[in-house]
Amino acid sequence: MAKRKIIEIDRDLCNGCGLCTTACAEGALRLDEEGKAVLVRELFCDGMGACLDVCPTDALKIIERDSETYNPQAAYQHVLKTRGQEAAENVHGIGDGGHHEGREHDHDYGHHQGPPGHGTAHGKGGLAVAAAATKRVPAMACGCPGTLAQEIKREPEASTDKAVSGRSELTQWPIQLHLVSPLSPYLQNADLLVAADCTAFSLGSFHQDLLKDKKLVIACPKLDETGNYVEKLAEIIKINAIRSLTVAIMTVPCCAGLYRMVEDAIELSGASLKPRRVVVGIDGKISG
Repeated sequence: MAKRKIIEIDRDLCNGCGLCTTACAEGALRLDEEGKAVLVRELFCDGMGACLDVCPTDALKIIERDSETYNPQAAYQHVLKTRGQEAAENVHGIGDGGHHEGREHDHDYGHHQGPPGHGTAHGKGGLAVAAAATKRVPAMACGCPGTLAQEIKREPEASTDKAVSGRSELTQWPIQLHLVSPLSPYLQNADLLVAADCTAFSLGSFHQDLLKDKKLVIACPKLDETGNYVEKLAEIIKINAIRSLTVAIMTVPCCAGLYRMVEDAIELSGASLKPRRVVVGIDGKISG
């Protein structure tokens, strides 16, 4: 066992609503015979905390303690058996080739074959996306509110003969957190925007309202390999004397993990920054 982040449940605060059990794409939580949330198995919990944002009583929190290493293959097989193929495709860590810490601890799940498309660019969520394109997925069908397929209806704009091209406010490259070097000179004394991947697609005015006059790193707390993200962000903050930090996330529960990573990074860096949190709805409206 090694020390890692994992969910902790306050049974006195838990009201048995069960929202956390559906928000957890890895199926790590269930209600016990007393109607209280419990961990099914520690190795199913990825420590990302998607369940925290749906808990109405704050009964859940992320702590660090000795625990079995998160095992995406075991979680995949568990969700496959209990919720089906579509839900299993949304398990964190599935579809990137299977190179995960702790795979050697597969236990009784170790000899199961991974999902279709495993190890390909389309393995993560590929079948779920294809299925969603042909039918409306029932609410919570895949166990994660953020993957509910839905159509966003908008009023058509008045026609115009004038072509409009929005100005890009991007002033550096690369932008993906895996590729950004903490030593990049453009980060020195920068106002930094840490944005979840989907925010720029959901918010039409992303460049003008969020990115203008800032440097950018993007990440996805659900689909990325996030093992070194906190340490890398902490290094960026510490080395470059970052002046201000804005975190843009989506309303879906799993996205809140990015904000918590930034908070942990600030604490690790020793900086006195207070991040601004911006939450973007799938309808393109800003809150927070």
